[in-house]
Amino acid sequence: MNLMIRPTQSTDEDTLWVMLYYAAHMQRDGATSLFAARDVPYLARYVAGWGRPTDLGVIGICDHEPVGAVWSRLLIGEEQTPSYIDDETPELAAAVLPEFVGQGIGTRLLTAYLDLARALFPAVVLSVRAGNPARRLYQRIGFQTVDSIINRVGGNSYTMLYRFQ
Repeated sequence: MNLMIRPTQSTDEDTLWVMLYYAAHMQRDGATSLFAARDVPYLARYVAGWGRPTDLGVIGICDHEPVGAVWSRLLIGEEQTPSYIDDETPELAAAVLPEFVGQGIGTRLLTAYLDLARALFPAVVLSVRAGNPARRLYQRIGFQTVDSIINRVGGNSYTMLYRFQ
């Protein structure tokens, strides 16, 4: 597979909405539109108005089509989530389209994102559902579980933190 990875741009907002649909497992929660996250205020904070000065991400492109993304945003003030660490640590979201899962794309995207984020932030945080196999990827890369929370659909999730050395 010929995967190209590039930084996100302000014009990538629609792509990030689609990726957020998968990152938030909205298909399992009954959502039918790939843009359903726009209607969920808790989720919309991760993408709405993409292109803030501290927004950062990477998109994986295969055959001229986005196949995955890893991105982060500082969620401070009224945007704080249960995974909030501090005003300098952004919350990360990640997704790979289902037909591309298991091909190493998530690892490559996460590594590329962390290479960019290292120069900007002291750490990044994410929330992952307890049963999500991506948790193993995050652990392998170096994320540490720092908390257990109840997620937006009432299940268990883990807050995981990656500190840059």
